[in-house]
Amino acid sequence: MSSTGDRLRRFRGITVAADHHAARDWPVAEEVPVALIYNGTPHAVMMATPADLEDFAVGFSLSEGIIDRADDVEEIAVSQVDAGMTVNLWIGEDQHAKLAEQKRSLAGRSGCGLCGIESLEKAVRPLNPVTSKAVFSIDDLRAGLRDMAAQQVINAETRSVHAAAWATPDGHIEFLREDIGRHNALDKVLGALARRGKCGAEGYLYLTSRCSYEMVQKANVFGVPLIVAVSAPTALALDLAAENNMTVIGIARDDAMTVFTCPDRLTGLPPQE
Repeated sequence: MSSTGDRLRRFRGITVAADHHAARDWPVAEEVPVALIYNGTPHAVMMATPADLEDFAVGFSLSEGIIDRADDVEEIAVSQVDAGMTVNLWIGEDQHAKLAEQKRSLAGRSGCGLCGIESLEKAVRPLNPVTSKAVFSIDDLRAGLRDMAAQQVINAETRSVHAAAWATPDGHIEFLREDIGRHNALDKVLGALARRGKCGAEGYLYLTSRCSYEMVQKANVFGVPLIVAVSAPTALALDLAAENNMTVIGIARDDAMTVFTCPDRLTGLPPQE
């Protein structure tokens, strides 16, 4: 086992085929505990890929309602410790007091979206209808899908991480982030968006994972009007999207995709059978 940087390590493995086997070194995605600490108070520990952690911390803070704007974070510091990584954030006293009132202590896993929720009522937060008037071409969405696949550097080596990306209406991908956790990948992209002063309503999101209700909730906080997911959506995700004027496309491939909600936001649809 040897280190190849903070995102990958290499492990010796034996590949067994029908007529032979061979030993080789395999790149494997790192998975480490990342502690989010606000004003010195531990709040969440998430299993994550140790890359783009500043974006992750800001995106998580915004999508979870801990802060209202990226500049509510006065300072941020990422440190490596024996047990993993720590991200220390300093926020205003008002935001810190609000965080204390939430009484949430998350112990997150890479596939977990609800750890620490104290009541059923808190599981699905009220959303705001998306007001974006942006329209999107099906051809541009297809082009973005192809570009997204080419930009997934970690997954190209490991085949084990999710990706999320934010694209402009013409299909140009501005930000792509990868992580072992699908929620983490999305938070990283949303954090990158916020830290650079971009408006989520002016573009759309790609997800390599399924579009579950938490992904809709996180996108809604940023006013994102369209989500294009490689996997299928859940029923609750579609309910929330339809109620809040968000377009969800699932099972998205270069040759076909399924529009589940708010198709009026799309142009270039071929004739109906």
